[in-house]
Amino acid sequence: MTFQDLNINTPLLRALEELGFSTPTTIQHRVFPIVMSGRDVCGIAQTGTGKTFAYLLPCLRQWKFDKSKDPQILILVPTRELVVQVVEAARKLTTYMSVITVGVYGGVNINTQQLELEKGVDVLVSTPGRLFDLAMNGAFKTKMIKKLVIDEMDEMLNLGFRKQITNILELLPAKRQNLLFSATITDDVEKLMNDYFNAPVRVEAAPTGTPLENIIQTAYAVPNFNTKVNLLELLLSSNEAMTKVLIFAATKSLADQLFEQLETKFPEIVGVIHSNKEQNHRFNTVKQFKAGVYKYIIATDVMARGIDVAEVTHVINFDTPDVPENYIHRIGRTGRADKKGIAITFITEKELVLQKAIEALMKQAIPMLELPEALEISAILTEEEKPKVRMKIIQIKLPKKEESGPAFHEKSAKNSKVNVRKNRKEIMQKKYGKPITKGGKK
Repeated sequence: MTFQDLNINTPLLRALEELGFSTPTTIQHRVFPIVMSGRDVCGIAQTGTGKTFAYLLPCLRQWKFDKSKDPQILILVPTRELVVQVVEAARKLTTYMSVITVGVYGGVNINTQQLELEKGVDVLVSTPGRLFDLAMNGAFKTKMIKKLVIDEMDEMLNLGFRKQITNILELLPAKRQNLLFSATITDDVEKLMNDYFNAPVRVEAAPTGTPLENIIQTAYAVPNFNTKVNLLELLLSSNEAMTKVLIFAATKSLADQLFEQLETKFPEIVGVIHSNKEQNHRFNTVKQFKAGVYKYIIATDVMARGIDVAEVTHVINFDTPDVPENYIHRIGRTGRADKKGIAITFITEKELVLQKAIEALMKQAIPMLELPEALEISAILTEEEKPKVRMKIIQIKLPKKEESGPAFHEKSAKNSKVNVRKNRKEIMQKKYGKPITKGGKK
């Protein structure tokens, strides 16, 4: 099947042709006719399956010009990086259409965004918090919204956007079409659909736990953290095929530590991205990665969801993810657009249990490789890796309360004295034979 086989108009077909797309992915050709029919949709698909175009194409196909300045299509995503990504995709698809797409998110001046929306918008892409604030400020009216798209719903709930989403759903007109896309359908996602959707049709294409066929997965059993660092540097310096590498770190502090070490060995070609970095830094880092200035980017799980680069050659899991679904999200950053990709995971003994959970989710084992001969095995352990010395605590048996009591002993001579209060008048009488007075008043 090609895009021409779908009911797509000429402007969209021309844009797809210029972008080099001719064949829809599984999720795209399954979702398209259902959306066109007007039914609500629940799309279950993981990262890298083309779900952005899966909802943009039918929504834009049904878009009709209107004099109103308020949006007709509303798209909610969890992060500002994804806002930028979806806006870019929508603008590329509407090259030959008079569609205005605007993206809004937190962390920047809300007044500037309000002024932009007041000029007019057809497709509004936003994070939940900023969208609700702008709606409350009267920056746009919700009455014209005909289609609502919620992308990466599971991640949005994980980030704590439940209240904002329900508030937004209450503001929208009852007569609308709802499209929801999520890698996993949790109980929370199910409840939200039952409350606000109208009998959505489920479309399942490569759900989470199904690794993409064009990704080669491998792993190394590594003894400790410092050996992981040595292995990472060895692979990056010895493998010329690693031209665009996404390196996942478990925490923001670890990402910064890795960046400091790699920057020394690979100056000016490595970047780092996480939520503590300023917005301009994050956008610029992704831009430099796409342009090829940066060959390596170190990222945390949440931030990596906004990195949509078709040419990522390798994904390296410096840490084995503790959530099995995150492994699928991570490796899905390579092997995109029908290109081959390679995913490499470093696994310590403590992370073996995480490996088993991932393999159980995928229903397949991750092939293990022998450590390179040139690898320097470090004997230096981090504080967390050092064996803990456990001292045996000897419990001293204290006497029971009834067996103890107050101590009794004879008072000293000094403490045996009894204080007797003396009268001054009596003392003077005894000494002088008569009372002594201070004298009369003058």
